[in-house]
Amino acid sequence: MNSGPVTNTDARWLVSLLQAGDSFYPTGSYAHSFGLEGLVQAGVVHDRTTLREFLFLSALPALRHVELPLAAHAYRALAGPDWVKVGELCVLSSAVKTASEARQASHNIGRQRAELAANLHGHPLAVAYLEQATAGDWPFSASISAALEGRVLGAPLAAVLAGVFYAAIGGQLAAAMKILRIGQNGCQALLTEALGRAPEIISAAEQVPFDEIGWFNPWLDIAAARHETADGRLFIS
Repeated sequence: MNSGPVTNTDARWLVSLLQAGDSFYPTGSYAHSFGLEGLVQAGVVHDRTTLREFLFLSALPALRHVELPLAAHAYRALAGPDWVKVGELCVLSSAVKTASEARQASHNIGRQRAELAANLHGHPLAVAYLEQATAGDWPFSASISAALEGRVLGAPLAAVLAGVFYAAIGGQLAAAMKILRIGQNGCQALLTEALGRAPEIISAAEQVPFDEIGWFNPWLDIAAARHETADGRLFIS
């Protein structure tokens, strides 16, 4: 099954990627801080300076070494599609997330995003992916579903990865405004700085071999594990 040609000049995939990255899009990602709330509860992140450290020492490396390479490999595998490789990537995506909240968050967002790709666009590739995932009992992955969506829309790989990058950093900064004393201007300044790193990070992530996907940060993993049993929390993860 061929998912169709990638068209770099077609605005249809661009507006659809914007739709998928909007908080209005019902993937449930707005309900997650992806470990940030746990770090705030632990007192590790408590102001603009420490939030910036979290972004540049944790969030960006995780994108560089895990989420973006997963999306890139899935995008290529879905061109065939190579379902064996796609299944391996789904399992790997879950395995590299040591905290159960992180695994479940990616699974839930990934499942919803894949279902939206099938229901909204009616594309046979998205329908086939859901069938393969169900038959193989694959864990869903937010990054792999983003790659699926890119294939369905006919978006080029760089645009798909840019969407993953923006959604990850934008989502965590949106969460930061709810749990820290930091306003929109402060978050937009950090977002602008992080986005300035996007081209080099995306370019590097495209070259990461399958067997080198992975990154470990015990600082974040411990906070995420503690978050599961916190007395109170605003976010699911």
